[in-house]
Amino acid sequence: MLIIMGMILILVGLLMLIKPALFWSITESWKSNDATEPSDLYLFSTRFGGALVLLAGIGGVVIFLLQ
Repeated sequence: MLIIMGMILILVGLLMLIKPALFWSITESWKSNDATEPSDLYLFSTRFGGALVLLAGIGGVVIFLLQ
């Protein structure tokens, strides 16, 4: 189970890190009245969060492999 969660976290983290605008359109665009594009702060914070999620996923996979 840990390996599956680790892989999911890796995929989500990569999406957030590489394509934050796509992540915004999936999760946040419906909340905006104009829904044109995400702000620069949103892009930065999503990339930062994606890096953390990616590290957590890698950590989960490493822990699973070391058991």
